Amino acid sequence: MPHRIIVLGAGYAGAVAAGRLAKRLRRDDVTITLVNAEPDFVERVRMHELATGRNLRPRPFSEMFAGTGVELRCATVTGVDVDRKTVAVAGANGTDELGYDTLVYALGSHWHTHGVPGAAAHAFEIAGRPGALRLRERLARLDAGQTVAVVGAGLTGLEAASEIAETRPDLDVTLIARGELGDWLSPKGRGHLRTVFGKLRITVREQAAVTAVEAGRVVTADGAAIPAAVTVWTTGFQVHPIAQETTLELNGTGQIVVDRTMRSVSHPDVYAVGDAAMAMGPGNKPLRMSCASGVPTAWQAADAIAARLTGAKIPHTPIRYVNQCISLGRSNGLIQYVSADDRAVPTVLTGRLAALYKELVCKGAAWGVAHPTLGLPARRRRVLSGGSRDAAATAGVSQQTL
Repeated sequence: MPHRIIVLGAGYAGAVAAGRLAKRLRRDDVTITLVNAEPDFVERVRMHELATGRNLRPRPFSEMFAGTGVELRCATVTGVDVDRKTVAVAGANGTDELGYDTLVYALGSHWHTHGVPGAAAHAFEIAGRPGALRLRERLARLDAGQTVAVVGAGLTGLEAASEIAETRPDLDVTLIARGELGDWLSPKGRGHLRTVFGKLRITVREQAAVTAVEAGRVVTADGAAIPAAVTVWTTGFQVHPIAQETTLELNGTGQIVVDRTMRSVSHPDVYAVGDAAMAMGPGNKPLRMSCASGVPTAWQAADAIAARLTGAKIPHTPIRYVNQCISLGRSNGLIQYVSADDRAVPTVLTGRLAALYKELVCKGAAWGVAHPTLGLPARRRRVLSGGSRDAAATAGVSQQTL
């Protein structure tokens, strides 16, 4: 019987893992099934662009995985039983149960309201395509002079506020930050950010904790009521809840605890990648939820699975961060260079060149999903008879993030 590999979720991490496994292993030895709710790839890093009216290029999985041997199952995951090694799914043809020998869990994350009253009912989110399209429709109906409040001043909030302000200069855009604007950036980075926000006429409310979202306004802890015909919520992400219903070992936020090969510490036939994984990076710090973390964790998991099945040595190249790329509209940007453990260093790239750099990074990420096997040897390795075995007692994290 072929070794059955199931990959749950086809975001950046899941899609890359499936494609890389297909290149590493022979089709006679394994079956690779990719389960995803949608039939095409969603460029999550571009949701702020989609929300402001830009049409994104369709990327159907049927084309991306043509000829690879990866079977796409368009369905929603409704449950995982890691003790019976089964996955329950629901699709157009009803419900089904899929058995696996190795599971790659890449169900990712969605927006996080942090329990703020009214956020779920009144705010818009751009963590996925349905939310971005809903916001797009609402923004299109706003009249000149109406107000938009973006809650959260992380990377997503900065990009959303600047994109909306540039696309709709007739709107009054306010960014609400719990701390200071860009307080994790270098002095040069913070200075550029303030300059761009000034030119875009974005009002910044700093040291403001939002305590409630209501129809037409946002309320902060100091009692201030900020007008908002539209509230955009960008205060972070929370992982898909399916894992919490399993016996997998999780951390306090519901992420699957993994070793340095992305293998579950409690269930060795389960690997977790991307936002779903509690993986440690440089400085023994958890990797942040991001495409920059997701893709190299997918590389590591795929390489580790292939190595263990074929008896090869697991590659050892640590994950490290290089920069944080922030688009500030279509014609401006900020590239903040960082240390290996993601702390800002003095060097930055700004302006149009930074915007071009960020665009190339986004295109490169999408291209990498469609071509996850770049640089791998053409010859697939045969699975050892008798099942999988560890090729090394310890292994590091493979590949380096861009």
